[in-house]
Amino acid sequence: MSDSEAEFYVGYLPRAPEHLARRTRVSVIVVLALSLAIAALIVLSQSGFGHGVFEYGTEREFTGVIEAAPYPVLAVDRPGDGQSRYLLSSVGKHGALPLVKDFVGQQVLVRGTLAYRDGMTMIEIADDGVKPGKPREASSATEKDLRFGTATLIGEIVDSKCYLGVMKPGNAKTHRDCATRCISGGIPPVLLVRDALGNASYYLLVGAHGETLNDQVLDLIAEPIEITGELRRCGDLMSLRADPASFRRLSSGAKSPAH
Repeated sequence: MSDSEAEFYVGYLPRAPEHLARRTRVSVIVVLALSLAIAALIVLSQSGFGHGVFEYGTEREFTGVIEAAPYPVLAVDRPGDGQSRYLLSSVGKHGALPLVKDFVGQQVLVRGTLAYRDGMTMIEIADDGVKPGKPREASSATEKDLRFGTATLIGEIVDSKCYLGVMKPGNAKTHRDCATRCISGGIPPVLLVRDALGNASYYLLVGAHGETLNDQVLDLIAEPIEITGELRRCGDLMSLRADPASFRRLSSGAKSPAH
């Protein structure tokens, strides 16, 4: 029997035998290295949280005209020409219609917190955050929808508030329960579409006759779906008008082209 095989360590001794101590050190180093490697692989395999921003704790003020159909937005005149349209929500998982229904078509001052991502912006209206503004001016006239004909899009339904930055991640099956509560509470549903390079585009989901779609899409949240409908744009917001009965659930491996 070799000396290393004969070594035995008793806990109350100040030091372990040389060969046993060496093997222990090597084993600890190997285990630590493997743990770090596994942790790194897990981190690298996770999808990113995206670039959404929620300015939590920062309130801003905006002047614009309230529009309510199909979803509440604040239309704000841009310097020079055109308007920016900010989606609106209440604090928490609630739509903004109860806060703005008495101000539709009027110029108002809105105080709230911004959430934004890839050019789409939402204002989470603060408590008592809507006040009458100056009389509406001609420059604040509502822009008309631009129509782009029929298109078929493949994507995922997300709730606009969380996806824009209030929650991370704000999409996929891990977020489905939260998105369901948000959309059922009046948050506008959005179809998230990605092209072959992973670039995202967003379309407010609207009924075929311009009605809101909330409860009608709850069973399809976070699922790959195909929707054929009419593409429209009002200001900087794109929408897809379609009958929710025609939405088609796809297999999880479906691609996301638009045609």
